[in-house]
Amino acid sequence: MTADLSIAQLIAEASLVVQLVMLALLLASISSWAIIIRKTRELRRARGGADAFEDSFWSGGNLTDIYQQSEQPDLDSGGMERIFRAGFREFTPMRRQSAAPEPVIEAAQRAMRVALNREMDRVEQTVPFLATVGSTSPYIGLFGTVWGIMNAFLALGAMQQATLATVAPGIAEALIATALGLFAAIPAVIAYNRFANQSEQMTNRYEMFIDEFTGILQRHLQAGAS
Repeated sequence: MTADLSIAQLIAEASLVVQLVMLALLLASISSWAIIIRKTRELRRARGGADAFEDSFWSGGNLTDIYQQSEQPDLDSGGMERIFRAGFREFTPMRRQSAAPEPVIEAAQRAMRVALNREMDRVEQTVPFLATVGSTSPYIGLFGTVWGIMNAFLALGAMQQATLATVAPGIAEALIATALGLFAAIPAVIAYNRFANQSEQMTNRYEMFIDEFTGILQRHLQAGAS
């Protein structure tokens, strides 16, 4: 064992099991950061799309005009706009087919709830992977540390004379696995909690819009009946 205690040298001279542990943790960290960057952009777009659609929706325009504008293929619609389209698309034919308001409102609500579930599946996609990385990476790193220290002590027992210089590299390479485990876990846990909170906020915002839009549809039916 050389006396070079640089991290690169320690990793290069680590046992195969410890190297595999380090590689797995490195891949988990890279995957986590890729998800964090992509999910941050997706949630930012979802909030921006909801803001833009609410400004257009509450500007007092005609619902049919808003629906036709949202159907334009060149527009990048957001989640709230897709929920609106699903509800209004179901509401329009049902209003012609049924004289009773209850079936019409229920059909529109079902369509919007289905669209809401699709949106939340899209928002929460790949987020559970961050929870998996955050919960398992420290234990994987600990396994690599235990394995490395075990090999270091086995090699130490075969020596006639042990010094700190001979045992330190083996223990140091083992502790790198723990450090990599924490390096992968900490950002994943922070990002998971942040995305879970933002997803819940988006769900509440979409559900509030569904309730408000349902009230508007009920008023439209009452106005048409009178």
